[in-house]
Amino acid sequence: MRLKRLTAAAAAGVLLATTVVACSSSKKKDAGGGGGGTTSNGNTVPSGVPDPGAQPKSKIKAATLAGDCAPFGVYGKYSGATVTVYSSITDPEGASLQKSWTQFEKCTGITVKYTADKEFESALKTKVQGGNAPDLAIFPQPGLLQTFATSGKLKGASDAVTKAAEGNWTKDWIGYATVDGLYFGAPMSANAKSLVWYSPKSFKKNSYTVPTTWAELLTLSDKMAADGNKPWCLGIESGTATGWVLTDWMEELMLRLHGPDVYDKWVKHEIPFNDPQVQDVLAEVAKIVKNPKYVNAGIGDVKSIATTPFQKGGLPIEKGKCQLHAQASFYASNWDKGYTIAPDGDLFAFYEPPISDKFGKPVEGGGEFIGAFSDRPEVEAFQLYLTSGEWATSRIKVAPGWVSANQKADKSAYSNDVDKLSSELLTDPKSTFRFDGSDAMPASVGAGTFWANMTQWILGQSDKVTLDKIEASWPK
Repeated sequence: MRLKRLTAAAAAGVLLATTVVACSSSKKKDAGGGGGGTTSNGNTVPSGVPDPGAQPKSKIKAATLAGDCAPFGVYGKYSGATVTVYSSITDPEGASLQKSWTQFEKCTGITVKYTADKEFESALKTKVQGGNAPDLAIFPQPGLLQTFATSGKLKGASDAVTKAAEGNWTKDWIGYATVDGLYFGAPMSANAKSLVWYSPKSFKKNSYTVPTTWAELLTLSDKMAADGNKPWCLGIESGTATGWVLTDWMEELMLRLHGPDVYDKWVKHEIPFNDPQVQDVLAEVAKIVKNPKYVNAGIGDVKSIATTPFQKGGLPIEKGKCQLHAQASFYASNWDKGYTIAPDGDLFAFYEPPISDKFGKPVEGGGEFIGAFSDRPEVEAFQLYLTSGEWATSRIKVAPGWVSANQKADKSAYSNDVDKLSSELLTDPKSTFRFDGSDAMPASVGAGTFWANMTQWILGQSDKVTLDKIEASWPK
């Protein structure tokens, strides 16, 4: 799911994307294409690995530029050229996005015509089918990019773009935009979900220590409960997308309990949804979110989780009525003004710890990719720029809360410590990264029965009935 801009409308927009992806991934090959590869931990890369000889040759002709524009000479000069970009990123974030490439426009002579649409997923399909595709599209999840790549509509990235991406991003990220050995799209933003929000001041007052293992997290929760500080608070109400918060809990624990290989099999339905391994995960989630001694701090009982808006789920931490709230880095925008977010401030976050060390540092998240429907030199030049560490740094400077997994981005440009923490998790070679699993499932499941049955589960539906219903709903 598109993490930072998640709303009920955006979640509903994912339906088309996941439906099409499901068709693609039901083939013998996975949705990401061919050969596979390995991460630094020896885990299978979710998608293929680019074949250097398969990428189109670069059409860019470097130019000699002076002054502040000198670094942009590698992209060439294109006086009067226009590149169209289509995206789901609306204002105010869309406005800051456009500010991030103004120097590129000034120096190269390219005018970037940016259009944002909340109905991006369905509208892009219509545009492409009607022969009105944009030059570039910013895909909010890799499955949709892979679908257009498989259809033959998307252009393979040039050898220059591919080389730059491989130098700036880990194999995991490159793999998500590779289909049958052909690389298609540069990663742009990245979001880390694997965080637990807390109050450093409250921890200091109560002599609590940030846990580094899952066992320590449960022990800490027990201590908090014994102290009379009910530890956890959360909400899953999100309009038509109600329940997605609990699917994130399942994904985080699947990655930690059974590792990336089983995670991938679960997402692709190579193991049934009611498999014993999935049962283990749901039981682990229940240890926290269904424990009346743990939840729902400052809000109500276990069932109150279902009716509490996810935006308000962590707010009791501000008043000292809750100690822990598991949510992504984007949750920072929900805290009330006047509270400091820092390691020694009112609010901060720590990495959701692993269950064991055999899977490295599990990190769940999301991100966006820039794919091209045109191969004109000016289009390639802009795609190449968006692959660079220079652009990532420019974007960071104009958009607090925006995070990149680009290893060449200047981390000192981050304006707050949560963004720095997220960046460290996303670029750490020890991290085992996976995209939100429900996004890659068929829409009827990932954005349908999975959400709905996790909601019923928190209201009292049994583990068995919950998993059996989701399994029965999987398209045959």
